[in-house]
Amino acid sequence: MKNHISCIFWFTLFVIIFLGALHYLPSLSIEGHTLRRVNLLSDVLKEKPKLNRIDTRQLPPPVKPVFVDTCKTGMTCIDDYADSTHRGMENFYSALSNIQSMNRPVRIAYFGDSFIEADILTGDLRAMLQTHFGGCGVGYIDITSQTHGFRPTVRHSFGGWKSHSITDATYFDRSKQGISCHYFIPCDHAYVETKGQNTYASHLDTCETSSIYFETKGEIYLRSLINGRDTSDYYFNGEEGLQKAEVSGKIGKIRWTVAHYADSTTFYGIALEAHKGISLDNFGLRSSNGLSLHSIPMKRLKQFHRLRPYDLIILQYGLNVATQKGYNYDYYEKGLLTSIEHLKEAFPEAGLLLIGVGDRAYKTENGEMKTMPGIKNLIRYQQHIAAKSGIAFWNLYEAMGGEGSIGKMVHATPPQANLDYTHINFRGGKELAKILYETLLYGKEQYDKRRAYEQE
Repeated sequence: MKNHISCIFWFTLFVIIFLGALHYLPSLSIEGHTLRRVNLLSDVLKEKPKLNRIDTRQLPPPVKPVFVDTCKTGMTCIDDYADSTHRGMENFYSALSNIQSMNRPVRIAYFGDSFIEADILTGDLRAMLQTHFGGCGVGYIDITSQTHGFRPTVRHSFGGWKSHSITDATYFDRSKQGISCHYFIPCDHAYVETKGQNTYASHLDTCETSSIYFETKGEIYLRSLINGRDTSDYYFNGEEGLQKAEVSGKIGKIRWTVAHYADSTTFYGIALEAHKGISLDNFGLRSSNGLSLHSIPMKRLKQFHRLRPYDLIILQYGLNVATQKGYNYDYYEKGLLTSIEHLKEAFPEAGLLLIGVGDRAYKTENGEMKTMPGIKNLIRYQQHIAAKSGIAFWNLYEAMGGEGSIGKMVHATPPQANLDYTHINFRGGKELAKILYETLLYGKEQYDKRRAYEQE
């Protein structure tokens, strides 16, 4: 029998050499698919680790998503439509962050109609903010006032003045009006006196500074009397523009007296506040719709900005605009946009917040009290005004409960609104002030979180 062992050996050796040679063939691609290289010992040989090549190219930095503000369930948050000019809430929140390093209080100007008259809502909002951030005093008040008899946040008396308001039918000179749309002409022995109180709200029994604002082209002598015993005299030369006299101390009661004045002298108001903390000025004007603000001379508003700058200007109007079936408020939108731009120019460092009209009811043919349809239409216009002017907006109607909410306040025990189903009372003002206060604090928290996120 023929021996084939040698043939098998040589054949096997040939196959091994042939397959080994295939390992050195270049990579082959068939229809776009690259075939694996032949390696008979791949299962027993360890693959040498590949050395990472150093890539010297600079990669773009990681992109962080835009921080998105959140809103608590059940809370009506502020909608901020601020554009590149930053005239929404940012300037105010920034001022709160730096409140201890500022050389003045953080100031809020709250403009509105009879809804906030006599410090309804604003008195409680001021107290809450001053408790949290510091501060004292009632802020700015006019020389004389129609509400001094029932305003519980300050005891206010005066005498010897001719008072002029934009609501006067005659003898009102628009060129003389101040920031509150009023001005006051002194007579012989004119005085204005305020006394702190502690029966309604906190931080109002004493303050640290008192200022009086006036304009005169001739000589003027003023006298301040603090707490009935400390007297100071002030002399001013006549000059163009707004001036102020100021006194500091632990002031429980202050009386300003005009000892001598020129015929050109015009007074505007006094202010009671702290060196730091929060100061909130109530500029409530009965029957106002907010459109008269643009009639205040720009030069005088800028003078107030120089002596009394604001960090937040709040506008709350609408009760005197809404009608039962009001649908088209184009005229109001045009006028309020003009007023907003007027204030933005005069107070370039202030943020602006437009608060929508609250609920108001009317009696239907069936005798039921229901929300005016015109209220809901007006709110849409007000929100559009805020967005168009690049400021912030807060929906008070929604925050107070929406449809029929004013009726619930009227019939609450004790009542929180008047039987006209339009105006809140002091109890209702306190409830709404608490809602607004919590909304402002939450907005500040979101601002702080966004700043920290952006600085990471």
